Amino acid sequence: MVKKMDCLFCKIIEGSIPSRTLYEDDIVKVIMDVNPNANGHVLVLPKKHITDFEELDGETIAHIHGVAKDMKKLLYKALNPDGLVLVNNYGITQVIKHYHLHLIPVYKKKQEIIDRNVIYEKIMNVK
Repeated sequence: MVKKMDCLFCKIIEGSIPSRTLYEDDIVKVIMDVNPNANGHVLVLPKKHITDFEELDGETIAHIHGVAKDMKKLLYKALNPDGLVLVNNYGITQVIKHYHLHLIPVYKKKQEIIDRNVIYEKIMNVK
């Protein structure tokens, strides 16, 4: 089991590792994925070190999904995708053992992945 002090996402949340943060409150931090599957791929991270979804209380999961809905609106306004995939990996498919929700925009027309800093600026400019 990964301990909080060894967790990459905990280090991002505390600020010891920089991130492209789109949103933050007392419960979550939303960042650009460093290795995106699509332009606008973001992660919703609970600030509390939670290994998997079974540890989430109802209030936290509701908050995560409420923020995801707000991020969906922002992504649609900034990037105009044709759909959105929400993914939560568990077990061997979970690379970083800190619960996180992926929001991955989908586009009808295949897009080349462009620099995430460019995408970040596009998103931040529509806020």
